Amino acid sequence: QVQLVESGGGLVQAGGSLRLTCAGSGRTFYAMGWFRQAPGLEREFVAQISWSGSSTMYADSVQGRFTISRDNAKNTLYLEMNSLKLEDTAVYSCAADASKAIVRRGYVEYDYWGQGTQVTVSS
Repeated sequence: QVQLVESGGGLVQAGGSLRLTCAGSGRTFYAMGWFRQAPGLEREFVAQISWSGSSTMYADSVQGRFTISRDNAKNTLYLEMNSLKLEDTAVYSCAADASKAIVRRGYVEYDYWGQGTQVTVSS
């Protein structure tokens, strides 16, 4: 069974940090990404990483504060989030492609998606 399972979300004060984890199972995952969706808003791109990890891209809103990384030996994707802001509050989901090692910025046609983990930033 192919799965992506996110963890690491929670409640944090503004300015704080969280580390999200996306554990994959059932197959090899290639290009991967993080997305988020706040209540009443559309899902938005957060960050993406190539299969090798050598190429990363970020939304302007998180550039310099978030870091995406992966450990292919563990089939795991990470999102380190620092200097969190109230507007970072959302459900964060990971996504993975079945064959593409690298994708264009903001690519959304991933083959697999996780269920998401809630991140709430308080003042």
